[in-house]
Amino acid sequence: MPVRDNLERVSGAIRDACRQAGRPDDAVSLVAVTKTWDADAVRPALDAGHRLFGENRVQEARDKWPALKARYPDVRLHLIGHLQTNKTADAVALFDAIETVDRPKLAAAIAREQARQDRRVDCFVQINTGEEPQKSGVAPGEAASFVRHCRGLGLTVAGLMCIPPVDREPAPHFAFLAKLAREQGLPQLSMGMSADYAAAIEQGATHVRIGTAIFGPRKAPRAAAAG
Repeated sequence: MPVRDNLERVSGAIRDACRQAGRPDDAVSLVAVTKTWDADAVRPALDAGHRLFGENRVQEARDKWPALKARYPDVRLHLIGHLQTNKTADAVALFDAIETVDRPKLAAAIAREQARQDRRVDCFVQINTGEEPQKSGVAPGEAASFVRHCRGLGLTVAGLMCIPPVDREPAPHFAFLAKLAREQGLPQLSMGMSADYAAAIEQGATHVRIGTAIFGPRKAPRAAAAG
């Protein structure tokens, strides 16, 4: 199906999931994930009026989005992949939100770049809800202290983000993230992807990150696209 049709179908499914959860139709924002897709693949979504997108890699976003943003200036771009500290300057310049703030060194680098560039971005603290050693994210027991640390640096902590373990039921992880967010007074929750966004919406997601259901099976990333 064309991207425009897929976008309409996914948007409708999100609205239906909101209604089933007893939430307003517009309670959830769709972050259309465009990693590995070039500008030509993204334009149909832009032409359909969608304006919120997610990228995993800074280098790929730097190659793709400046020209698109020049044509569609109201686009908002979220970084949803791991951020290396040596790419913080580009990330603060390019993105409107960084969803993967997960360590003090990175938080400090973002704070320095915001001051240097006189530009602020929304920050989501990534929580490793499954406490998986191979996965990025703050351990749940350290979430409160890390949020305080980020706030102390002057970061705009908008919410929390998680990626549940692939081999476990996601709903308990979403419920746990929502509980952590309430405890910290954080209004936004980025959780849920193509396979599990309905469960995330039921548990209170405000942002769902969906790529495959809109753009199709992901292309293999370029070897040079490190981010």
